[in-house]
Amino acid sequence: MDPVPPAHPLRRTPIQQRSADRLARILDACAELLDETGYENLSTRTVALRAGVPIGSVYRFFGNKRAMSIALAHRNLDRYTDAIAERLDTLPAGDWRPVVDAVLDEYLVMKRTVPGFAFVDFGVPAPPAEGPAADPNGLVAVRLTELLGSHLGLTPDPALERAVLVAVEATDALTKLAFRTDPEGDPAIVAEIRAMMHAYLARVLD
Repeated sequence: MDPVPPAHPLRRTPIQQRSADRLARILDACAELLDETGYENLSTRTVALRAGVPIGSVYRFFGNKRAMSIALAHRNLDRYTDAIAERLDTLPAGDWRPVVDAVLDEYLVMKRTVPGFAFVDFGVPAPPAEGPAADPNGLVAVRLTELLGSHLGLTPDPALERAVLVAVEATDALTKLAFRTDPEGDPAIVAEIRAMMHAYLARVLD
């Protein structure tokens, strides 16, 4: 499992803090508007208006709304893995179950609190031409395998990589079910997701 991430969506990487702040405002506005209008009605012009920046500032960073949404997804994934890494610093390396709990808990926090996450979590739907290499769950699984391996002192092998990918795919689908049932995530279904993750990953982590 070695998915290649899609081409970086930024036309230009900000160097000065002022440009970085402007990029952050653009992505914040994109996330807010996704919640309000959905992806289909999102436009670079409305994002520029919401962010309070000239439309040229948006095009300086992004060629279109898809590139902007991919950048938002990249930011979400970075923040997700950073939050997990912080949690892992407080957990002993001898027990993998609290680590898996942290992975699920941080995902639930983002589902409940991060603007635009329901439409763009860790990726946007890929056109057929991009193929499976751009699959968001594959990118998430790679990051999580690295974090798990580092914290638990494991050398990732195909069995672990495959198990983490399957767990990510199953958790993604079941979490969508939990949030369709309850806007905050149905507690009973979340409990089932946690039990599923523990039982399934025990095959490779025990």
